[in-house]
Amino acid sequence: MSKSEKTSARVATTAARTLLNPAASPTAKSLAGSVLAQSGTNKVTSARVAGIASSALHDGRTSAATKSLAGSGLTQKPRNK
Repeated sequence: MSKSEKTSARVATTAARTLLNPAASPTAKSLAGSVLAQSGTNKVTSARVAGIASSALHDGRTSAATKSLAGSGLTQKPRNK
């Protein structure tokens, strides 16, 4: 299923910086990798990564950058009908 949503340049930059940051959490790096893999393609977010993104958004300790990556990933998830 192809979706029209694409990863923005701003979110792709955030994802790249997250992957280069040695202090970034494994959750943030997982989301960053998924977002970058979808950049410029018609790929969609997997159920596993969508679950990670959902958890990140509900966790009060999550940074703004990680929440941005999580939101981008969930936006590109196929909708259940």
